[in-house]
Amino acid sequence: MQKIAIIGLGYVGLPLAVAFGEKRPVVGFDINARRIAQLQAGEDLTREVSREELSAASGLSFTDNLEYLRECQVFIVTVPTPIDDAKNPDLTPLIKASETVGKVLKAGDVVIYESTVYPGATEEVCIPVLERVSGLSYRQDFHAGYSPERINPGDKEHRVTTIKKVTAGSSPKIAEFVDALYRDIITAGTHKASSIAVAEAAKVIENTQRDVNIALVNELAVIFNRLGIDTEEVLEAAGTKWNFLPFRPGLVGGHCIGVDPYYLTHKAQQVGHHPEVILSGRRINDRMGAYVAGQLIKQMIKQRVQVEGARVLVLGLTFKENCPDLRNTRVVDILAELRDYNIDVDVYDPQADADEAQAEYGIALLEKPAPERYDAIVLAVAHREFRELGAAGIRQWGKEQHVLYDLKYVLPKAEVDLRL
Repeated sequence: MQKIAIIGLGYVGLPLAVAFGEKRPVVGFDINARRIAQLQAGEDLTREVSREELSAASGLSFTDNLEYLRECQVFIVTVPTPIDDAKNPDLTPLIKASETVGKVLKAGDVVIYESTVYPGATEEVCIPVLERVSGLSYRQDFHAGYSPERINPGDKEHRVTTIKKVTAGSSPKIAEFVDALYRDIITAGTHKASSIAVAEAAKVIENTQRDVNIALVNELAVIFNRLGIDTEEVLEAAGTKWNFLPFRPGLVGGHCIGVDPYYLTHKAQQVGHHPEVILSGRRINDRMGAYVAGQLIKQMIKQRVQVEGARVLVLGLTFKENCPDLRNTRVVDILAELRDYNIDVDVYDPQADADEAQAEYGIALLEKPAPERYDAIVLAVAHREFRELGAAGIRQWGKEQHVLYDLKYVLPKAEVDLRL
């Protein structure tokens, strides 16, 4: 039985390592020594894997020492693929991970990538790195596969093993090997794509499709707000038709939906096509933070709440509810816009890690908001803690005259001053 190395132990890599570790020997590798120490102590700060699940993966060990990878025959790369400040793909983590694997790659080994990329990236970018560092030849000495991650952070129902897995390989024989490897742990089954490029494209359009649909609903929300119509009521009415798609307006952040479309548009422009619909959707979604701030300012003025020098409480910083994941959160766009109005903004998020918020965004999270302190409150993330408080519990933090803006339709319409 081949020994597997999982390269990168974040939201994608760790659940995968645990699933394989219940069946076979697995080495979980990460360059973050602190992360390795935490996992060795049975603690996962992402909350994707419980202490009991870590213990049950008897074949799994963790290391930041490259030497322990030499005994592995299969390498699965699960590192992030972000974008840079210019919205271009940043393949640095992927290239560095490929260099790491290349240092220990042997004849007969198989390297599988799970990171989201544009079609062609695995064989155009990653494979040359493996060849250069290892001195081996692709398809002769070593082989490659691709099986895109489909992790949904914070989702305890749709887990790595219960989500159907797309697989692909560098040859029919390797494609079957990769598919069989995942079939051993994926109870939902697999779908074997005809090529690595097809599997790459399938992944990148999953989130592009969602991004475009959310952009449509965001634009509808802007239109309906101008018309004085409640967006949620419109969507509920339209949703009575069986084939109406249940998307809701909001901020679009996270490691996937707000990032993946730029990988596809990058490749499209490389081959001479300007992707108008996708980029238009991205522009709409990227503007929503500024739009939300503008709506709040207007409502404050309507309710005769002093804007300049006001104190605003933003509830939630993570990119989605009931999850500590701060990657690419667009709540920061609201904060930046409000501060441009000389507004003092505090952020409270019981799910987020305070040290990470400070390190990533320079934001000092409140331990708990003070009562009767704020001129406006923005419910930005639908954490269970905020749902349980209800409107009355949230309004305790506001002054006698304040604005409550619910971006996530958590509270009844009659109990808030503004909805997106």
